[in-house]
Amino acid sequence: MQQMRFFIDTHDRATGTFPEQLSVDDFKGFYAQYEAACQEEGVVPLSTHVGFADGRAFCLNLAPDAEAVRRVHQKVGLPYDAITEVTSATPGDMFFQRHRA
Repeated sequence: MQQMRFFIDTHDRATGTFPEQLSVDDFKGFYAQYEAACQEEGVVPLSTHVGFADGRAFCLNLAPDAEAVRRVHQKVGLPYDAITEVTSATPGDMFFQRHRA
């Protein structure tokens, strides 16, 4: 199995990477297309956090590399502000890291 890493991509209405008008129903329809593109590119969409009123979205994906996440966005015609590789830093993660050393 290919090694997978976490990536967060961001979208903001102020920069033109979040639609001007987006309803919850519109999002549901779009998200089905996004999931299909993710499957084609070997990307696992873990969570999407959307602020409809503020026009912002933050998506957490598991992917082999940032390029796979870029291809997904390109396939569905969704611009983004940034795609950033991240690591998990929950209290549980920190606990296991401390005790692994």
